[in-house]
Amino acid sequence: MPGIRSGRRGVGVCRRYREPVADRPGLRQAAVAFRYRNFRLFWFGALFSNTGTWIQNVTVPYVVFQLTGDPLWVGIAAFAQLLPMAVCSLVGGALADRFQRRRVLLVTQSLAALVAVSLWLVWWSGRASVGTIIALVALGGVVAGLNIPSWQAFVTELVPRDRLLNAVTLNSAQFNAARAFGPAIGGLVIAQFGAGWAFLVNGLSTAAVLAALAAIAVPAVAREPVGEGVGRGFVAAVGVAWSIPGIRVCLLSVVALGLAGMPIMSLLVVFAEQEFLVGGFRYGLLAAAMGVGSVLATPLVAGPGTALRRQQLATTAMVVYGGALVAFALSPTYGVGLALLVLAGGAYLPVGATLNTSLQLQVSERWRGRVVAVYVTALTLAVPLGSLAQAAAASVVGVRLTVVVAGTAYLGVVGILAFSGLLARLDDVVEGTLGEPPRPTPAT
Repeated sequence: MPGIRSGRRGVGVCRRYREPVADRPGLRQAAVAFRYRNFRLFWFGALFSNTGTWIQNVTVPYVVFQLTGDPLWVGIAAFAQLLPMAVCSLVGGALADRFQRRRVLLVTQSLAALVAVSLWLVWWSGRASVGTIIALVALGGVVAGLNIPSWQAFVTELVPRDRLLNAVTLNSAQFNAARAFGPAIGGLVIAQFGAGWAFLVNGLSTAAVLAALAAIAVPAVAREPVGEGVGRGFVAAVGVAWSIPGIRVCLLSVVALGLAGMPIMSLLVVFAEQEFLVGGFRYGLLAAAMGVGSVLATPLVAGPGTALRRQQLATTAMVVYGGALVAFALSPTYGVGLALLVLAGGAYLPVGATLNTSLQLQVSERWRGRVVAVYVTALTLAVPLGSLAQAAAASVVGVRLTVVVAGTAYLGVVGILAFSGLLARLDDVVEGTLGEPPRPTPAT
């Protein structure tokens, strides 16, 4: 089948066939990316660091509510983190394409450690105010925005292309493991030692990823000069992303996920208190359930899942995820709802991993960081907008009906993308790109 060539420089040729896999994967291949020393270092360092991040993510709402007693301030704190993250990811994308990503990550992770230690110092000093906490949280959002594009793009420098889905899946698994266990650890630390210690633990956890990055050795990638400024560069990256059919599908899919599928996390407390009449530890289990499901699904997605077409894996997972959301909204008991959230988490992992992998395989090295920034910005803006809309709807028509409608709408979008043939473009690969990624170090 003839290639589809974009007129934009550096996009390359996109062909509609499946990239060959080195061997037929099974459960034994579920952790094949761990054969590469650089990926092992990055994975374990990220696991400790992200666990600390999730400890902080449960501590910030706690201290803000302790200081104000007003749930509105909790929402303001969350918004103060997400908005700078979305805006600064534009700059982060430019940094990822201009400089060596390992160096960018060393700087951004060092800044993240400073923010975490500052939160600890402010709280420990007894001079904490809601304004100070929110300002530091917003600064953390700035750092996260600068960090994420390089973080996502750096994985392509750690493993060969045919191991990328496995590596992205395992990388998603460590994030979800941190999401599952970090809040529980944070709650335990707050209860036993106080919020200050929770902030300190997060600050210390960044040492793990900094040590990992310092130990990683990757060949320097020749970067082409990027002439345009950040704003023009982002606009150009949007054009590049939209001109590639497979990446366009990734963007549409992640926006639908952010608007309709992911706001369930912010509504779990409503389900716990109003529908299931539980709180405390049992609410914590609801919050951790999706992370647990993602961890449990990792061997299947990272092993046998890599033998499937990305279209097949993504479509199946999207349908299961949307169906699990609708079923959860209708669940008669707490136990049934908990099980359905675990199922939803198991389906969420291949959705996120497949979209990320498809994007990475279809963008040239010259545009990788900025196109990743477009993807991150789309998701980061869609989630708070979807959460706000669904929270407003839940206050009027009830939380169950809201989630049923949202889940049904998500399934509708998936159906349109599938039956129109657009999801098939997830299997496109790019040839002839400018600036091929470096060859990873041999497996050791």
